[in-house]
Amino acid sequence: MTDAKQLNGVTLAYLGDAVYEVYVREHLLNRGMVRPNMLQKAAKSFVSAKAQAALIAGMEAEDLLSEDEWATFKRGRNAKSYTHAKNTDVVTYRTSTGFEALFGALKLQGATARIDELAAWCIAYVEKGGTGHGQA
Repeated sequence: MTDAKQLNGVTLAYLGDAVYEVYVREHLLNRGMVRPNMLQKAAKSFVSAKAQAALIAGMEAEDLLSEDEWATFKRGRNAKSYTHAKNTDVVTYRTSTGFEALFGALKLQGATARIDELAAWCIAYVEKGGTGHGQA
C-alpha cells in the first residue's frame, strides 16, 4: 500500500475526489435517482468546490477532524496545483483540494470506517442545507 505521507496534496486529492464521489453517487442512487441529468445536477450540491469548502467549514465548526486530519487537509489545501478553478475563486478551489486530499489520505491509510463516518456526515450536512446550496 502507498504511504499517504509520501504523496503530495494534489495527488491525494486526485484519489480523494473519486473516493468521495462514489459515496455521493451511491447515496443518490439509493434515493431512487436514475436519470443521468438529475444525478449530475444533484451530485453538484455535494461535490462542487463550493460545497466541499462549506463542508470543511462545517467540520471545523463541529470540531470533527483530528489534528492529523487537519494537517492532511492543510497539506492538500496548500499544495501547488497547476490546474485552475473553473467556476470558483482560488481560495475555495484550494479548500476543496484539501477536502479531497483528506479523503485520499484516509483511503490510502485503509481507514474505511473513518471515511464512512465522514462521508455520512457530509451527506447529511448537505441534505439539511448546510452548504448553502439547498437540498440535493
